[in-house]
This record gives sequence, structure tokens and C-alpha cells, in this order.
Amino acid sequence: MAQGLSVRGLSAQGLTLIELIIAMAILAVLASAVLPLAETTVKRTKELELRRSLREIRTALDAYKADYDRAVLEKKIIPTLGDSGYPEELDDLLEAHEWGGLYTSKRRYLRRIPKDPFDTVDQGWGLRAYEDDADSFSYGGGNVYDVYSQSDGIGLDRTPYRSW
Repeated sequence: MAQGLSVRGLSAQGLTLIELIIAMAILAVLASAVLPLAETTVKRTKELELRRSLREIRTALDAYKADYDRAVLEKKIIPTLGDSGYPEELDDLLEAHEWGGLYTSKRRYLRRIPKDPFDTVDQGWGLRAYEDDADSFSYGGGNVYDVYSQSDGIGLDRTPYRSW
């Protein structure tokens, strides 16, 4: 008969069932330790993106207000009664403004409105007007003074995303 087909030769070349079960158990223990770390990393990355998006929009709002104030101060534009100097809607940051010739070219504050990484139903940013209470989540309209996430989630630092 053919050599090398003995029972002793086959067991030396492969794994026994016990060795396979032990290897799978070790892999399961390692995987159960790694999965929570991976979930935390994904959440931390989304939180960093949320902070970056909020900073980008708030910086653009502040730049818009500073240009408005400068144009009024230099008498390039005439303010209307009750105008706070903040944009009427968030999309105004995407449009080019000339501010009555304050600058040699029109100024645009954002190329696009950043997305909220925790917005799963596409409801957009929550808005606050200049006249609204700082802690309120109801938009009074008229201008956009601040933005916030409308997510009901809680951050890794145990604060709600709405309060960021």
C-alpha cells in the first residue's frame, strides 16, 4: 500500500479537534476585548468631527458679524432697525457678500455647510437667534447666532451633544 497514509502520519500533519477548539476560544476572547475599543474609537472620531464642524460654522458666523460691524463702522452700509448683523439663515454664509465695497472682492464664509456626524435622520443643525436664550433649543428666527447638534446622544465625556 501507499506509504504516508497511516493514522500516525495524518495526525502529525493536521490539527486535532481539541487544538482547534482552544485556538477558537483564544480568538473569541481577543475579539471580545477589541470590539469595545473599536466602537469607542468610532464614537471618538465622530465627536472630533462634530467639534470641528461646530467650530467651522461658528467661526464663519463670527467673521460674518465682524465684517458687518466693520462695514457699518466705516459707513459702507446702513444698518436697518433691529438688525443684529448675523446672517438671516445659515445658507447666507455660502453666498458672496460685498459689504458696500469694504473689500476689493466679494467675501464668502463657507464653501459648504458641514454635516452633523450624529444626524441620522437628516434634520440638520439646530439654530439659535441672537435674541434667543443661550440654553434654549427653540429657534426664534430672524438671524442665526449659533448652531448646535440636534442629536439626543451623550458624548464620551457624559455631556449631551446638544450642549456642545
